[in-house]
Amino acid sequence: MILAYSRQGFILFFAMLLQTLQINAQQKASKTNFNQGPTWTSDNGNGTFTNPLFYDEFSDPDLIRVGDDYYLTGTTMHAMPGLPVLHSKDLVNWDFVCYVVDKLDFGPAYRLENGLDIYGQGIWAPCLRYHNGQFYIFTNVNGQTTQLFTATNPAGPWTQTKMKKSFHDLSVLFDDDGKAYVVWGYDEVHLAEFTADLTDTKPGTEQVIVPKGSGAGEGCHFYKINGRYYITNTNYDPLCYQVCLRADKPTGPYEINVMSAKENLGVGTGWQHKNIRKGPPFELNPPVKNFVGSIPMHQGGIVQIQSGEWWGWSMLDHNSVGRVTALSPVTWKDDWPYFGLPGNLTRSPRTWIKPNTGFSSPPHAPYQRSDDFSAVKLQPIWQWNHVPVDKKWSLIKRKGYLRLQSLPAKDFWSARNSLTQRAVGPESVATTAIETGGLKAGDVAGLALLNLPYAWIGISKEGGTTNIKTFDQQTGKVTIEKATTSRLWLRVHCNFDTEKAVFSYSSDGTIFHDLGDTMIMVFQLRTFQGVRFSLFNFNTSNAEGGYADFDNFIVQEPRPHGLTRPIPYGKVIALTSLADSTLLVNWKDFVRPVPGNDRFAEGEHTHFRVLDRGNGRIALQSVVDSGFVTVKGLGGMAEVRIEKEEKGDASLFQWQDMLRGDLMLMSIATHRYLFADPNAKSLTSADAAGTRPDRKDGSCFTWQIIE
Repeated sequence: MILAYSRQGFILFFAMLLQTLQINAQQKASKTNFNQGPTWTSDNGNGTFTNPLFYDEFSDPDLIRVGDDYYLTGTTMHAMPGLPVLHSKDLVNWDFVCYVVDKLDFGPAYRLENGLDIYGQGIWAPCLRYHNGQFYIFTNVNGQTTQLFTATNPAGPWTQTKMKKSFHDLSVLFDDDGKAYVVWGYDEVHLAEFTADLTDTKPGTEQVIVPKGSGAGEGCHFYKINGRYYITNTNYDPLCYQVCLRADKPTGPYEINVMSAKENLGVGTGWQHKNIRKGPPFELNPPVKNFVGSIPMHQGGIVQIQSGEWWGWSMLDHNSVGRVTALSPVTWKDDWPYFGLPGNLTRSPRTWIKPNTGFSSPPHAPYQRSDDFSAVKLQPIWQWNHVPVDKKWSLIKRKGYLRLQSLPAKDFWSARNSLTQRAVGPESVATTAIETGGLKAGDVAGLALLNLPYAWIGISKEGGTTNIKTFDQQTGKVTIEKATTSRLWLRVHCNFDTEKAVFSYSSDGTIFHDLGDTMIMVFQLRTFQGVRFSLFNFNTSNAEGGYADFDNFIVQEPRPHGLTRPIPYGKVIALTSLADSTLLVNWKDFVRPVPGNDRFAEGEHTHFRVLDRGNGRIALQSVVDSGFVTVKGLGGMAEVRIEKEEKGDASLFQWQDMLRGDLMLMSIATHRYLFADPNAKSLTSADAAGTRPDRKDGSCFTWQIIE
């Protein structure tokens, strides 16, 4: 048959053959080179960890210890499956165990039907408990009574029971006398005793134990410690902070004490909505200099570990990446628990020594973010936006691909079967390969940032034309280029420090072209979630259209570790203040900030050798006279000196990488930070409690290796 071809036929045949071979090679390379690279890991591998534990959304966390094991769960709202259970041996490295509920379906809104949705609703504020061999999760569900899930194994199966009442941000305490109490509330705290089956409250037991206006808010965690009753709780007005309530009886009276405040890890508020119900375009508030709002650590609890140490966890509303979870050492004083260390109570370190649980796991993350879709099940990182239509997606119709069949929708927000995963900070790049030969007229398929406002890059089929498009809901702007191949790579680069995202595409998987304007990512309380990567396919012609095949999904992270640069052990460095660009020098055996044109800024007076003292701790040795930077007394002004010999903790500093090229140095003697008062022409101290969002208060420094 080939012999019968004309010359033109031969050319066409070989062109088609070459194109087929190229596509096959690209597909093979795509699978062969599938590698997500490192993802955010809190464990620094040197005996320390860096907050947050997860640099993606894990909100309303609740944590328990069962023997030598720790379990954690949190809010999942409208995403399905819901209620993840994580397990850890060391409180830093966590493994995914299961989702408690595969689908939660209470009507059309849960399925994005009839123009209804449950964005910002669904499963929230769970309480995790273990009692007499049974695991319990009590959780709120909008429009429903509180739901109770029980299991004898944290991996499931879990049994769901509808309770008789709803309890806002509840927490449960199984007391020593066999009674079970529940506390809940918003701006006031209620208490009641549960019935034996834990589905209702006993008549006559409900009472208000903390009235409105007392300084308590919501997010209760209820404990009995050494015979006393403690409730951790969050206040949110005018900004977030955490309090502790204490009483000798479960019914009170309760005292209230601030246990965590102002700790924002050097991050301020980003872009936020003025009114989430009005738009698009939405009226947005730009970042406010040095305003922290709901970012400071709040809404969490405490746990005692095997060594006797106490640790606390809480969340931070970390701008558009979502609410993240942080871990803090807890210090007891006068029978009150405080987040933080002696000498710096209520403030938590970004980097600190790992908990001494007696176990140490290798550094790892709980999820694999990338997926080549070669398995018969989705990776646990994936969650559907609302309840999916199972017959309209598949991992087996084409092996090694995720197939999404389009369903009618007016826009991405209302599109069913959008597959999502949490975006990860501080910076991440998501790339997917998509084959569009199965699309039909009206279909739009691609990669989105699910948020409000949302944005996407996709392939649209319009009549006989296939286009590459970007759409930004905030501006309404559509950018279009004609697609020249049926296989394309779509990418979005998200920087959660700047809260900006850029979309791009490629026809060969190597060279990418930006498309559309830079998008602003916004923190909002419409979905009560951070930005999510999403794969989607919907039809704008009010019809069930064709299908899109996604070959893979790869997440790459430029800054996946708490140490963005290795600690320069053995190297000589110079330290420059972020506040006023002064240099730290050895000035007459004091540490002093001086401007760059000062005579002490020349030569070796600015040079300090970094000496490894284990667990991420360092000593700074002056090159001028080989003396050691040492904190005297309370670490006040003029009490950071150069001593001839090391003086134990007084000469040690915890190296704290602040993830943006700067660092803080915590004195092990004071548990406060090295401080150079900006523009004061003064001497340094070691008494800064923390830093401001702009990091120009005098406690943050850049460092440079001196060759």
